Amino acid sequence: MRYLPNSPSDRAEMLRTIGYSSLEDLFSQIPQAIRFQGRLNLPGPLSEQEILDFFRDAAGQSSREYVSLLGAGAYSHFRPAAVDAMLSRGEFFTAYTPYQAELAQGTLQAMFEFQTLMAQLTSMEVSNASLYDGSTATTEAALMALRLTRRNRVVVARTLHPEYREVMATYVRHLGTEIVEVRYSASGQLDMEELERALKQETAAVVLQSPNFLGAIEPSREVAELAHRSGALLVAAVTEPLSLAVVKPPSDADIVTGEAQSFGVPVAFGGPYVGFLATREKFVRQMPGRLVGQTVDTQGRRGFVLTLATREQHIRREKATSNICTNQSLCALAATIYLCLLGKQGLKALAEQNLAKAHYAARQLQEVPGATVPFTAPYFNEFVVKAPGKAEDVLLELRREKILGGVSLGRFYPELENHLLVCVTETVDKATLDRMTRVYRQISNRAETGDGAKTAAPHAVGQEK
Repeated sequence: MRYLPNSPSDRAEMLRTIGYSSLEDLFSQIPQAIRFQGRLNLPGPLSEQEILDFFRDAAGQSSREYVSLLGAGAYSHFRPAAVDAMLSRGEFFTAYTPYQAELAQGTLQAMFEFQTLMAQLTSMEVSNASLYDGSTATTEAALMALRLTRRNRVVVARTLHPEYREVMATYVRHLGTEIVEVRYSASGQLDMEELERALKQETAAVVLQSPNFLGAIEPSREVAELAHRSGALLVAAVTEPLSLAVVKPPSDADIVTGEAQSFGVPVAFGGPYVGFLATREKFVRQMPGRLVGQTVDTQGRRGFVLTLATREQHIRREKATSNICTNQSLCALAATIYLCLLGKQGLKALAEQNLAKAHYAARQLQEVPGATVPFTAPYFNEFVVKAPGKAEDVLLELRREKILGGVSLGRFYPELENHLLVCVTETVDKATLDRMTRVYRQISNRAETGDGAKTAAPHAVGQEK
């Protein structure tokens, strides 16, 4: 009865209308000898994801063609069906700027709720109504720090997403801004000694990512202390915001920015995604993007208005804080719906599942001869593993098992050749992780016997990043 859409009072009213007092009375015409007794032989209880997989299997379809262990800023999480159902309401089909508040209260309220959730997650005082994606949001945060400090030098952790660093370099190419990169230590975290040497009087900001591109959780408080001592601001980027459900938010940072794709937005071959930027209230006038405010009308009713807009293109373009006008309202709405569906406890439980599965996978791989997990820093659902042979051979073998085995780090960090970045979310089951471990063992055994890894042509569907 719990799955029927009608409430007990609805059913009672329908029975009264047709002249019956109960369901037993309604079904009394069916002879007892042929009436079904007991419970249906159904599996369960099952989660929504397990129910969907059950029906796909029953229909003769593979529940999942490939299992993804890719991460690196784009994360495969289960999306409840309710997200798309609510997102498909007609009033949410446009993301156009709602200048006429009296005609756009629903859209404005959705933006306001997104801002509130991002501020709560990041422990910041105010958040904007979204930005284009995580890379542009992080760069906008660095530009915001340049304006606030009136300095022209940015210190960036080398463990910030490599593509985020490329976007930042493109933005500041003609601004005369100096970007200095700081290496990572043996732990996989920012090298604190090198950071201290890199901080100079003209430094506007330190930009780091936590968990960083190598999966390591950075010591944000210690980095903030060093940055503030030199008069610089700390910009903390978060590409996997689910981590904030179990990891202390970087509340010592001045600006927290990043990507909210994990919250109800599909990987979708690279987009569209949704960036966010949260900061302290005293910095709000230099914050890029849009800000929706809450107020009351002349009758005391709660209402929402567009309080700040990035370009102010209709009155003072030359004083704009940013030339990005884009917000991702539809994706931000998906994130808002997703977070509200899960709630605080659901989000924490999901994060704990990611944490447990990733650590299980790392422990299994560490037992394989020749495979190591080189970095010692704490991690959430992503970690680096050194392959027992060539990284590309491992990825090819895993693709035969229909597993996208991770991101080869040699592309971004030459010193990490034959290292893989592996991400384990709730969408990966234990059986898949055990299959992955068996592949590593097979490659390790061949390396020990000198047979070498068997190679195969890459499968088009499984091309890694």
